[in-house]
Amino acid sequence: MLFVGDDWAEDHHDVEVQDGSGRALRKARLPEGVAGVSGLHELLAALLPDDGDPSQVVVCIETDRGPWVRALIAAGYQVYGVNPKVAARHREIVSVSGAKSDKADASSLADMARTRRHQLRQVAADSGIAEAVKVLARAHQTLIWERTRHMLRLRAALREYFPAALMAYKDLGLTAADTLELLAAAPTPQAAAELGPQAITAALTGRRRDITAKAKAIHDALSTPHLDQSPIITAAYAATTRATVAVLQTLTSEIKAMEEQVEAYFGRHPDAEIYLSQPGLGPILSARVLAEFGDADGRYADAKSRKNYAGTSPITRQSGKSKTVHARFVHNDRLLDALHMQASCAILHDTGCRAYYDELRTRGTSHNAALRQLGNRLVGILHGCLKTSTPYNPATAWAHRVHHNTAA
Repeated sequence: MLFVGDDWAEDHHDVEVQDGSGRALRKARLPEGVAGVSGLHELLAALLPDDGDPSQVVVCIETDRGPWVRALIAAGYQVYGVNPKVAARHREIVSVSGAKSDKADASSLADMARTRRHQLRQVAADSGIAEAVKVLARAHQTLIWERTRHMLRLRAALREYFPAALMAYKDLGLTAADTLELLAAAPTPQAAAELGPQAITAALTGRRRDITAKAKAIHDALSTPHLDQSPIITAAYAATTRATVAVLQTLTSEIKAMEEQVEAYFGRHPDAEIYLSQPGLGPILSARVLAEFGDADGRYADAKSRKNYAGTSPITRQSGKSKTVHARFVHNDRLLDALHMQASCAILHDTGCRAYYDELRTRGTSHNAALRQLGNRLVGILHGCLKTSTPYNPATAWAHRVHHNTAA
C-alpha cells in the first residue's frame, strides 16, 4: 500500500508518498491541472510493483470536490477528503512544536491516511446529474442569501433618511418587485410625497389584491410628515438606494431564472419522485437536500450515518455523574437549513409529523429542538425510502408510533 498526503493550494499541490511503515518514499510539488495529475500518476506508477493496482494507493486531501479529486477517483485511487480542522488536530499530534509548512502538512496528511483512514470518510463519486443539481442549488441559495443581505442594507439606509418608506412598504416587503419599482422612481421623501395615487396604482397593477386601498394607504404613509436629513445627505442616501435597488432587482430576476434551472435539473434525477414524496419537501428544498447528501452508493452505511452527517442527531457528553445531551455544533449549514425548513413545513401538512411534534412539545421540548428532532426522524425515513427505492408512505413511516401509543 502507498499512502499519499496531498496539501493543495490554488496553483500547486505538495505531495508526500509513504509506505506502510511511515517511511517517506517520495516528495514533490506538482502544478494544478492536467500536468500535475499526469506527474502524480507517473510518480506513483514508479513506486507501485509491476502487478500493482491503483486501489493500493490511498490519498488524503483536505477537500472532497473539484476536478483534481475527480481525476484521482477516476484513476482508481482510494481518496479520503478530510475536514481542515481534523487535519490541523492531527498535525498537532505529529508535531507539537507548532511549526507549519506545506511539505509538513503533506507529510501529516500521509500519516493520517496510513494510521487513521478507518476513521475517515472515503470520497464517493456522485453521479453527474447530482453534481449538476448541487452546483445549481447552491448558487440559487447563495443568490437568496445575497438578496437578504442587500435588503438589510437597504432597510438600514431607509431608516436613516426615509423612515416613511419602511412604514409605507411594510406590507409589500422591501424585496417585492412593486416596492423596488416605487423606490427606484422616488428614492427621496420629497419625490415619494409627490407620487400620486395613480402612479402608485400603476406599480401595483396585476400584482396585488385591493389595489386601490393599498395605493391609498401607501400614498398616505408617504405623505405623512416625518423627521428628515439635510438635502445634501438625503441626496447621498438616495444615490445608494438607487444602486441597492438596482442590485436587488437583478438578484430577484436571476433567482427566478436559477430556480427554473434547479427544478429542471432536479426533475431529471432518478430519485426525484422519492424526494418529492417526503413531507415538507418541494422541488427546491428537495434539490438542496439531494445536493448536500449526494447520491453515491454506499456513502451512508445506515440511517445513523446519514443523520450524523446531516447534523440532526444529538451528541452526548458524559463525565463522572454528569451527562448532558447537546445539538451538534459542527454541521453542513446548507443541509441543516434545508432540513429545518422541511420540518417546519411538514408539521403543517402531515398528520404523522404533527403528532410527533405535538408529543415533543407536550414533554416540554422547545420549538426549535422539536423541529430538530422531527428533522432527525425525517432523515431516517428518507434513508429508508432511498434504500428500498419506495416513496414516502405515512402508514409505514409512523406505524411504530401508532403501535407504541396504542400499547401505552
